[in-house]
Amino acid sequence: MEIFSKRLRELREQRRLSRKVASELCGFYEHAFRRYERGEAIPSAEALSIMADEFGVSMDYLWKKKKK
Repeated sequence: MEIFSKRLRELREQRRLSRKVASELCGFYEHAFRRYERGEAIPSAEALSIMADEFGVSMDYLWKKKKK
């Protein structure tokens, strides 16, 4: 889950979005988005799909390690 949290934060920061704005774009409460970024909560498959769509990446990119 550490990879997911790190990538989510990186994607948000690359777009120069506050957590509040990013959470609104995804349709989440700000505290839920913050918990995802901190690794305190695991997103549902639906939430993961929404975030991947919003940031223009695959669900695999958000969730999985890169293969060497």
